[in-house]
Amino acid sequence: MAKSSDPAICAAPLPIPVDLFLSKKHPDHVTSSSGDIIFRLSRQYLKSSSIDKIVLHDAAAAAAGPLISIHRVNKESWQGFKGDIGEQDSLFKVQRTLNKLRRTEFKVFLVGENSDESNASLEMKGFPFQRSCTIYKGNTIVAQTSLMHKLHQICVRRGRFRLTIFPGTVDPSLIVALIVIFFDGRI
Repeated sequence: MAKSSDPAICAAPLPIPVDLFLSKKHPDHVTSSSGDIIFRLSRQYLKSSSIDKIVLHDAAAAAAGPLISIHRVNKESWQGFKGDIGEQDSLFKVQRTLNKLRRTEFKVFLVGENSDESNASLEMKGFPFQRSCTIYKGNTIVAQTSLMHKLHQICVRRGRFRLTIFPGTVDPSLIVALIVIFFDGRI
């Protein structure tokens, strides 16, 4: 069981669902509904075309260090660290379990919560092309992405989409890091 001091667990649960927005036009920002920047993303391309490291920063604490650093282990797995990768304080491991043309699934193993590698702490399932991803903890939905639909609009653009984080015990910065992994840097 995770402790309340575990960075993947919020000190106080969110009382209502929170909507954050991600945009292809501004891939380095995660904003609130009012347009305020909540998180900043920085990407480091160390190989020819793939992202090797993604760092999530709190926009309010610009001088503070990174919240979460994501490192691609191989094509099918990632690892997340509290702070910078050099600190070696591992938060989670993510393994892609299904990668079909239209459907993708991941298992997320939070470090310290499960010592058994066969039981995932969280699962991500969805359709990247439709900007649809649902994160589950057991049978409970923790977060969900969706396109921005407008009335009387035939073609819905996939350039901007909503991330809804439901009330619970999972830290919003962890959810944002998992969504970045799900869309494989193609936000």
